[in-house]
Amino acid sequence: MAAQIIDGKALAARVKAEVRAEAEQLRAAGTYPCLAVLLVGDDPASAVYVAGKERDCAECGIESRMLRLPADTTQAQLLCHLARLAADDGVHGILVQLPLPAQIDPQRVIAAIPPQKDVDGFTPVNMGRLLTGQPCFVPCTPAGCLAMLQSTGLSPAGRRAVVVGRSNIVGKPMAALLLAQDATVTVCHSKTQGLAELCAEAEILVAAVGRAGFITGEMVRPGAAVIDVGINRSPGGRLCGDVDFAPAAQKAAFISPVPGGVGLMTRAMLMKNTLRAARMARQV
Repeated sequence: MAAQIIDGKALAARVKAEVRAEAEQLRAAGTYPCLAVLLVGDDPASAVYVAGKERDCAECGIESRMLRLPADTTQAQLLCHLARLAADDGVHGILVQLPLPAQIDPQRVIAAIPPQKDVDGFTPVNMGRLLTGQPCFVPCTPAGCLAMLQSTGLSPAGRRAVVVGRSNIVGKPMAALLLAQDATVTVCHSKTQGLAELCAEAEILVAAVGRAGFITGEMVRPGAAVIDVGINRSPGGRLCGDVDFAPAAQKAAFISPVPGGVGLMTRAMLMKNTLRAARMARQV
């Protein structure tokens, strides 16, 4: 029997509707949620992502401040812009669009974002809080993955979960979130031996490796929940994920599609984090 498709579009719409309703309440009380996004250079994919964030903000009743800087911007100049946004009480969330030009150290820039405005959840403070089980801003993609998993009604508690990918943006925080839900988690990467066998044992499989069709149908356990984080282009130019969808969907109980899955939820969770930042600022 074919898998049930996890509808990221419907879930994201639900999250954004909730954000919009609460943002309206905050504005009525005198707090105007605001997200500032810094884009350095003219990377086409980054420009598309930033435009999407602008649309999401407009849809959710969140003010967006988009600062577009030239590709030759220095690290010192970018840090100055960040410092101004950090000191601006009217800005609740700050996001620096990655990747950055070669002359800028992304870790140095991310560390300069105040944790209370770090709606991407990438600062060492928020990552440390996540790993130690403290309240924090969770990176948007793993947060969206967990929300999609929870929408199936499948509890991670006691289940074997495999995360393929160990990035700071997805793999590591995803593993931490699943551990917090009492799953038994294995993180796989390029040096993992017996990868196919490990994946085939997973009741929850999260693919975040960035290689089109890397997870084959043989690597999916019958009845598993499969979350596909990958956004790739096939040789024919078609948008596709890390999972070979058709054969995987024949074995899984639940599976997220690409497009129409994790990408939409990532954007929705950014809106949710920005709203939370505005709410926290109001309580200070």
